[in-house]
Amino acid sequence: MTIPVIEWQVTDASDRLDRYLADCLPDISRSHLQRLIEQGQVWVNGQVCTSKKVGIQAGDRLQVAIPEPQPLSLEPEAIPLEILYEDDALLIVNKPAGLVVHPAPGHASGTLVNALLAHCPHLPGIGGVQRPGIVHRLDKDTSGAIAIAKTDQAHHHLQAQLKAKTARREYLGVVYGVPATNSGSLDFPIGRHPIDRKKMAVVPESAGGRRAITHWRIEERLGNYTLMHFQLETGRTHQIRVHSAKMGHPIVGDSVYSSGRFVGVNLPGQALHAWKLQLQHPQSGHWISAIAPPPESFTTLLTILRRRITV
Repeated sequence: MTIPVIEWQVTDASDRLDRYLADCLPDISRSHLQRLIEQGQVWVNGQVCTSKKVGIQAGDRLQVAIPEPQPLSLEPEAIPLEILYEDDALLIVNKPAGLVVHPAPGHASGTLVNALLAHCPHLPGIGGVQRPGIVHRLDKDTSGAIAIAKTDQAHHHLQAQLKAKTARREYLGVVYGVPATNSGSLDFPIGRHPIDRKKMAVVPESAGGRRAITHWRIEERLGNYTLMHFQLETGRTHQIRVHSAKMGHPIVGDSVYSSGRFVGVNLPGQALHAWKLQLQHPQSGHWISAIAPPPESFTTLLTILRRRITV
């Protein structure tokens, strides 16, 4: 199958390649164009260019091949979704603990993406073949609010908000022990664990860690446990779980980063819930605040811990 190619000549000295293409092709998001550059689908003066930062000059001849969206090998599955907000551009759902967000080795089906394809059949091609519409992620065993883009423009806009830290993500979690102060911030870089590659860890930036910042405050003291409010400034893999363990107060029920002590409640995952998601609508610019009610297991845990301190 022939891939359609767009070709033109630059008339004025301009910016770097990806920005120039985004101005010339407003119907294609900049993130999509960056992927095309990385995939070798862009030529500058007859040579494949895989650097999005290369400078474009007057007289340069550009060619862009735009493949048709690849068909998904994933099957839609009628998995129930708890919808917190939805319109033509955006969907926010309350993901249950135990549900994997997108396909990965060992999870080829039964994911949030499979459920989304059944709910929104037009998602293929938005944000990638295996992750259609997914803007950010939640760990399998973390519940709560997650945003899904329903158009390419919305996907680009929402990702830009996360990068610029204008989108606000707030979590509730129950930790072991009680912090010495009422609030604070954790600023420790996070990277892949040097020995156990399935885990993340606090890793110096010089060794590949990426800066990670978590703000926290105590919501309620529960004897030897604490209900905490977390706000993410960055979004590293397992960030709250790693930072909580680093401060000596790991998340209850976290089998990876805590001792896994039984607390009297059969939790489906760690006691961590993405409680609130605040972002700007990608079309109207209006602020949207979606609150995800905690799952029954989370509220049951709080009830049991409250009873213990009153006995």
